[in-house]
Amino acid sequence: MSEPARTYPRTVACGDAEVEIARMTPGDRDALVDFVAALPTHDLLFVPRDLGHPKVVDAWMRSLETGELASLVARHRASMVGCTAIFVDELSSSKHVGELRVLVAPNWRGRGLGRALIQECFAQALELGLKKLIAQMTVDQRPAIAVFEELGFRAEALLAKHVADRQGKLHDLVLLGHDVDAVSSRMQAYGVSDALGA
Repeated sequence: MSEPARTYPRTVACGDAEVEIARMTPGDRDALVDFVAALPTHDLLFVPRDLGHPKVVDAWMRSLETGELASLVARHRASMVGCTAIFVDELSSSKHVGELRVLVAPNWRGRGLGRALIQECFAQALELGLKKLIAQMTVDQRPAIAVFEELGFRAEALLAKHVADRQGKLHDLVLLGHDVDAVSSRMQAYGVSDALGA
């Protein structure tokens, strides 16, 4: 059974700044394009499709409307500084699993924004009735992997030479998984705020 919808926008403290987290809408398209264009290309290797391509962004926006994708956007002074997406394939035998993608602007890393976004995604996963979240990233993204592991994700697989960068160099991906029911149990035992760090 899914959880009640979480209220947005929400304000979270990230270091000495406040960031607004809201549900992404098709109105965020242009800001998303600018945000992705400013990211290092290596940061996007774990994303199955090229986010720099207009058709991919258009598909993302359509998926928001159909509910196939749940996304959050993080803003500081009206500028996008981070975003998330949880992809669920309703037609697969793994429709209880959400694939989590988190992107944070380089100058906002190490300030707690990634952690805050992942915690909000736990709430979204419960709202969607998901049983498991998975995330993947290249093995050299050690700080990001550490944040996921601190929040309970565990390595489940290593995909050797799974993605190629624009220069043709191959990179390994690590697949991390988290049991959403464990988060739900903590919520029941301690309350939503404690379990999600809100």
